[in-house]
Amino acid sequence: MITAIVLIHAETSRIPEVAETVAGLDGVSEVYSVAGDADLIAMVRVHRHEELDDVIAGRLNKVEGIVDTSTQIAFRAYSRHDLDAAFSIGLE
Repeated sequence: MITAIVLIHAETSRIPEVAETVAGLDGVSEVYSVAGDADLIAMVRVHRHEELDDVIAGRLNKVEGIVDTSTQIAFRAYSRHDLDAAFSIGLE
């Protein structure tokens, strides 16, 4: 699985609508409203690098209300969160 972290700058008045639209895109697993240098952060998870172009450049960057984006590609995950979620069978 390839993970990209996309920092999104949006028109202030459209942040909720932009977040909802981006969250509905295939390949986007989560969208967070954040404080700091960006308005939103989208987690994009795909199986092949070629899919990043389709999701990010082809669809996400074209969402109305997005002013700018910056994409970070994850090389390796060090958190056990993803591993625990992947192997969880729902038992407590």
